[in-house]
Parts: sequence; structure tokens; C-alpha cells
Amino acid sequence: MFKKDKKEDARPRSIVWKVKWSLIALVLLIVVGLLGYGGVLLGGKMVVGDADLVLDAATTIETADGKVIQEIYQENRDPVTLNEIPSHVQQAFLAVEDRRFYEHAGIDLKSLIRAVYKNILAMGKVEGGSTITQQLAKNLFLYNDKTWSRKAKEAMAAIYLEQQLAKDEILELYMNEIYFGEGIYGIEKAAAFYFSKSAEELTITEGALLAGMAKAPNGYSPITYPEKALNRRNTVLLTMEDAGIISEEQLAEEQEKDLGMDVSERQASPWVDSYVDLVMREAAGRYELPINELKRGGYRLVVNLDEEAQRIAYENFQEGAYFPGNTEGEEGAFIMMEQETGRVTAAIGGRDYQLGDLNRTAVTRQPGSVMKPTAVYGPALMQKEKYTPYTLVLDQPMEGYTVSNVDDQYSGAVSIFEAIKQSKNTSAVWLLDQIGIDYAKGYLEKMDIRLEDDNGLAIALGGLSEGLTPQTVMESYAVFARGGEFIDSYTIEEIYDRHGELVHEAAPETAEVFSTQVAWNMTEMLIETVESGTASAGEYTKELAGKTGSTQHPFVPGETNDAWFAGYTPDYTVALWMGYDKVDEEHYLTEGSSYPTKLAKKILTEIDQQKPFAESFEKPVSAEPLPEPIKLPQITGLQGSVSFGGYSLMEGKLTWTGSADERVHYRVYREKEGIDERVGEVEGKTEFYVDGMDVLRAYRYYVVPYNPLTKLEGERSETISFRN
Repeated sequence: MFKKDKKEDARPRSIVWKVKWSLIALVLLIVVGLLGYGGVLLGGKMVVGDADLVLDAATTIETADGKVIQEIYQENRDPVTLNEIPSHVQQAFLAVEDRRFYEHAGIDLKSLIRAVYKNILAMGKVEGGSTITQQLAKNLFLYNDKTWSRKAKEAMAAIYLEQQLAKDEILELYMNEIYFGEGIYGIEKAAAFYFSKSAEELTITEGALLAGMAKAPNGYSPITYPEKALNRRNTVLLTMEDAGIISEEQLAEEQEKDLGMDVSERQASPWVDSYVDLVMREAAGRYELPINELKRGGYRLVVNLDEEAQRIAYENFQEGAYFPGNTEGEEGAFIMMEQETGRVTAAIGGRDYQLGDLNRTAVTRQPGSVMKPTAVYGPALMQKEKYTPYTLVLDQPMEGYTVSNVDDQYSGAVSIFEAIKQSKNTSAVWLLDQIGIDYAKGYLEKMDIRLEDDNGLAIALGGLSEGLTPQTVMESYAVFARGGEFIDSYTIEEIYDRHGELVHEAAPETAEVFSTQVAWNMTEMLIETVESGTASAGEYTKELAGKTGSTQHPFVPGETNDAWFAGYTPDYTVALWMGYDKVDEEHYLTEGSSYPTKLAKKILTEIDQQKPFAESFEKPVSAEPLPEPIKLPQITGLQGSVSFGGYSLMEGKLTWTGSADERVHYRVYREKEGIDERVGEVEGKTEFYVDGMDVLRAYRYYVVPYNPLTKLEGERSETISFRN
């Protein structure tokens, strides 16, 4: 028997052992590699924030005809899809920033080694090795420092992005994320700013210029450094030719061209800032879109601004002659709405308002007498069995409540019509006391005016704990213009998200407040107030209904703190306030409500010249017309004569001169001991026959005019005596 050689027996076992450990090492290497790769992906996931992949986009505020009046942004960007960017523009960026973009997995080792090699040779940084994916990761998720920690995170984030997104998605994000200087982000905004066109219209040279700016947008700014920008653009074109994107002939042709810029001028429009502020307030309050969301959300807000009306109001607010202050700093607010729809078409928050300032259309001030129609007379007239426009109300100082008329004149009693027209303080307070404060507040609540802390008769005069904003005053007067119905005013018609989807649409709430008849009666009385009452200052040739208001200065006797005009045409309702932001003895108005009245009429007149308003109000079909006020005459020329005839032997005839208004009644009185006897009454006639006169007696007669609307007698005539 032969024995095996020990050396021969050891060889197979040695081979098995080597294979075994080689396999173990390979498995370990694979495991370590997988763990390392998993760690890179996990680290990348920790760096990458999904929310950051949604790029900030500017919100535009535009009119119904598509004109952008304001942009709101954190980063001024208008994202577009990759399909909207020409291929030659994409290739320009790839050629100069990452030629192997579609080949690497986020980290381009070949480019990185080449960059390190060139930098070592040059003893400085002459070439970067970052891929487009790395640049995107750095700009989206990391600080722009140069630490190894940041570079490691950048690499991990880049690899993670490559696993989560397609190459085209990464390139689209990159093209929209890049900063191009001048506060411009993304290829679309850059095209609009530098060339006044959209990205899809960019030429080869234009795309190359923008691609060249990606490396150093401020250093290669074509505005600040046009020569450097031109050289950089030509370098990009050369790189495109080297990559085979353009031919040598195209290179020569394109490099001969100048920069060809058409910079979009940013026109300052301070006259729209007040309106924009109201839009942002409404977006936050009504649609839960605060300013931070607007700055990044890329919304499109379609608003109801009438640019011409806004500009006219703004320019008139610059006229110092309309603001009668004792010192500089007089302020004002104006707001205008289309009452049929509730659309706010113009708003001025201050004479030199800029975004971020105090918007006085939304600041509460004491409304004064502009509140009388809404808080007192409107609610009272709803009790139609007790009150009509010609019902008499007291006009005299009240016991237990100190109130006086502005002119210190008192008539004892006046009609509601006259009380409104002459803005009688005593009458408003007396009538509020009659109808009840809670009853009146119930009507105010229907107009979204809630006065929880006000429970006194001062409400009648607009003396409130908090006051009202001009916008609220405007809305309350629009109730009369709308036939008694309240409507929420609003600036925003529609809101679209960044994808063009309609997400919000205006749906203003309405509420029935007054009857159509009461609203029409109030309109007719306020028209007369504008024509011949307290709101007669200034000129406006078409029909306008309105009321003035003012408040006494708390520290300077005899001077005005707040001055108001509120009113409406057949189409629009306006409110205008004047005063100072500071309420102290150093700041007061030297004139009252005639000034806001004149200014409001001036603004309306100029708007009417551009966009004609209706000439006059149209009475609702269901309403009865309000009779014209009757002015009682002073009777003169009373004469008497006696003749035979009539039912008795003697008949007396009285004649006099009265009024041309045939609605006036005349009451004939005969003097007697004690109480004089009313012997008759005629309507529209100026003669009266007296039967049954005694030939042996002298008769003394006089005539008194009588108003059948107010049931009020006028001044008696002289007394005459006659006998046969």
C-alpha cells in the first residue's frame, strides 16, 4: 500500500481555505459597501428636506385684465417646467457646469479628480468638481461654507437626490433654483428681467449669458460688469462648441453678437401700495394665507383694483390744500366699493403710504355724525307705524344728557328729514333714546358693526370706545345704496395656486338690514343733504347721497379731531377720513367736514370724467317716492271783504299771498277770548270764504300755513278786522 504524500494532501485544503476566506472577504466587502451606501443614503435623507424641494415662488397680484400690480416673494422666482426651457439653453448650463450630468450618480469622480489635479498644478482653485446635483443640494439644504463637514453632507444629499428623482427632475429644479443677481431666481424670471421675454424664447447667446452667470451672478452681472459678462458668455459658447452642441460656424457667429439685453424696468407704483396691503390682509384673514405663505407659495391673486380710480385718489391726496391741519403730518384715508358686487376698487391708506406703513382704511377712528343714519334714523324708520321721514323729533337740549347742536341753534322740533339734513345732534340723541340702544345695536350688528363696550346714547353721535374703520363706514352706507341689504366688501376676486388651479373664489356674505322703502327714503334724504345740507361743500354735478361727520378735539376746544364724508353714487360707495395719527394738543384740524366732502367730490368728479357714472338714482319698483319737503311760506297781504250772499245774508272773503307749492295747507283762525277758533282750512288755495258774519260785529282773522307732511304749523299772518 502506498501512503499519500503529506504535501500533496495539504494543497487541496489550502486552496479551499483560500477560496473560503476570499468569499468571506468579498461578502464582508459587499456588506460593508452596502452598509456604507446605506449610510450615505440615510445621511442624505437626513440632510434633504422634502419641503425644500418645493421652491419658493413669487405670488403675483394682478387686475382682472391680467396686469401685474405687485409681486410678493422671499425669492423672486417663477418656476417653469423643463419642457418650457429650450434644449440649447439646457445644454449651455450642462456644458459649462456639468458636462457628464446624465452619466454620473450625483458625484462625478472623474471630474473631481481632474479638478483636484488642475488646482494642484495651478496652486489654487481654478476648476470646481461639483456636479449640478451637488450644487442643487448645497443651495437647497446647506450653508454656503467650505468645511469638510458641509462637503460630506453635500455629497450624501446629492447621491440621495439621484436615487429619489429622475435626471430631468433634478435639472428642472436646478434651472429654477439658480440665483441670477438683482434679486432674481430661476431661469424664467432671469429671462424676463434681462431680456423682457420668457425662458422659452431665449436664443443661444442669451442662454449662454445666463449660464455664465450661474458661477458668480454678481461678478458676471451684465449690468454692473458688461465686459466681464461678455467674455464669460463667449467662454460658455466656446465650451458648447467643444462639447459638440454648436458648430464652429455658429460659435463664430454667436460670439460676434453683443449682450443684446432688454432690461425690464421695475416701475415704482406707490399709489397701489395701500390697495396691496388690503389684499394681503384679506388673504390672511379670509383665506388663511399669511404673508409668509404668499412670499413662497407662488399664488396668483386676481383683484378688483380700478387702476384709474386708484391713481386719481392717490394724486388728489397729495394736494395739501385739502388737508386743513395746524401743523404738518395731516393724514387721510379713502376707500371705494362697487356696491352691487361688494368689490373694493380703490383704497388710499395714507397720503404717502408705503407697504408696511399704517393703513388708515383699516384703522378705527371716531365716526362722528356719519353714524346717525345707520345707528339711529335707519332703525327708527323701520318702525314705520311710528316714524316717517317727516315725523317730528325734538330739537332741544336734553335733561340728564349734555348734548348741543354745532351751531347752538334749536328749533324745538324738526322732522327726521331736516334733522338728517342739518345734522341735529339733539334730535339724534333724543330719537336713539326713544327707540332704545339695544334695538339700534341690533341693526348695527347686521352690518357687522359690533359695539359690545358701547351702551350709551353717545352711539348716536359716533362716540364709541373703539371707533369704526373707513372700510366699515363705507360698507354701512352701501346698505342704503343696495336697497337695504348689507354686503361684505372685498378686494380679492380669485386665488390660483402655483399649478394654476383655482383654490379660492369670492363669495361675499349678505344680510337684510333695512326695507327697500327705508333705504330709498334715506337715499332721497341724503341726496338733499348733499345738495343743500351739511354735505353741500364742493362740486359734483351728478346725483350723490351722503353725510358728513366730525368729532371735537379732546385737548383743543373748538377744533376738530376727525373729519368725515361718507356717501354713494348710483354705482359706488365711498368713505373719506381726515385727521392726525397723534391725538394731542399739538395736532388738530383747523376746519371740519367740509374738507373731506370737497375732496371726495373732487375724486368722484375726476373718476367720472374717465369712467362716466350714472346721472341719477333709480327708484326701486317696490318703493314709494319720498315727497319733496314742504317749505312753509311767510303769509303776506292778508285782506278781507264782505258781501251779501251765501247761506247767510253776509259772506266774508279772505285773500292772501302764500306759496306756489300747492301742497301747503292754510288754516284760518278767528280770534276769540281764550282759545282762538279755527274756522276752516284750504289746500293749495290763497282765499277763504266765511259765512254767517254778523253785520253788527267786527271780526278779526289770521291765517297760518300748515305742513301736512310734518303736521307742523308755520308763522301766523298779520291779523285783519273787517265788517259790513
